[in-house]
Amino acid sequence: MRHLKTTVHPDIEHLDNQTVYKRNAARAIVVDGEDILMLYTERYHDYSIPGGGLDDGEDVIAGMVRELEEETGAQNIHSIKPFGIFEEFRPWYKDDADVIHMISYCYTCKINRELGETNYEDYEIKNGMKPVWINIHDAIAHNERTIAESDKKGMSIERETFLLQLVAKEML
Repeated sequence: MRHLKTTVHPDIEHLDNQTVYKRNAARAIVVDGEDILMLYTERYHDYSIPGGGLDDGEDVIAGMVRELEEETGAQNIHSIKPFGIFEEFRPWYKDDADVIHMISYCYTCKINRELGETNYEDYEIKNGMKPVWINIHDAIAHNERTIAESDKKGMSIERETFLLQLVAKEML
């Protein structure tokens, strides 16, 4: 799979003598015309691509399908194709490491337009997460405004906006 980008959070000056926690994730890019299936998160006031961390020993595509079903209620997931890998190093908030090295395996796929029931984790419910179909250009503009103006933004918004821009350029 092609490498899309590697980013290092500005708070990380170096990795020398840092404990790094590696986390693999899978993300699902679902486009229908100019609409894209996104997760709107009220807490961070942003749009993100469905996906998340893989369980130990979990196959990447199986994890992508699981996350897509849990977070959006997607049904009839098919035509799965590799899109690219996005790597990031950012501060880690748990005691077991200083830095997280997140490797996101991104895939495109098709689903039924109508979504079923979601199965959110507690923190996703508390963060106000919900699946939405949105025009990709509107999602990009919204995230760019959040980056520029909001103190609520999370650490993943730069990744999400980069991926949205690349999807718009390559798939529309």
